Amino acid sequence: MRAEAELTDLLASVARGDRAALRAIYVRQSTRLFGIAMAILRDRSSAADVLQDAFLKVWERARQFDAARGSAEAWLAAIVRHAALDVARTRGREVASDDPNLGDSAIDPDALEALMASESGARLRDCLGRLEAKNRQGIVLAFVHGLSHPEIAAKLDAPLGTVKAWIRRGLLSLRECLS
Repeated sequence: MRAEAELTDLLASVARGDRAALRAIYVRQSTRLFGIAMAILRDRSSAADVLQDAFLKVWERARQFDAARGSAEAWLAAIVRHAALDVARTRGREVASDDPNLGDSAIDPDALEALMASESGARLRDCLGRLEAKNRQGIVLAFVHGLSHPEIAAKLDAPLGTVKAWIRRGLLSLRECLS
């Protein structure tokens, strides 16, 4: 909880033009945010570009952050996620095969391991583990793999409205668990 308050304070400082605060946010959050971009794009170079663009957006939009509407970590993750999804849409739905013979490479486990090893990652993992499988699966497909609701419905062979309800209920449960 203290880390979230510090992050909220840093965003307020960024909104006032404090570059040192932006640097502090980068130091604290870049590994986690890079992991999100990598999970969606599966390309180190593209993920690095997305991360850089995301921090430019944070600099420009820090005044728009409202702690009453959600956590600072979630706000930062949303910026990265949306930027990564924009890149993925622009280049098409390429999916790396992780086959080195094709020039593809697996996601760097260091970024994901760093997230999961952090206190926030442990709390998130615990809360995800408490969800029903259908809720957890929908959330992971949407927020980690970047799939749209219709894509998730097709993948899970479930009606679109049902998938949306699973994700919504799961997110509400996560919010309650994480607060």
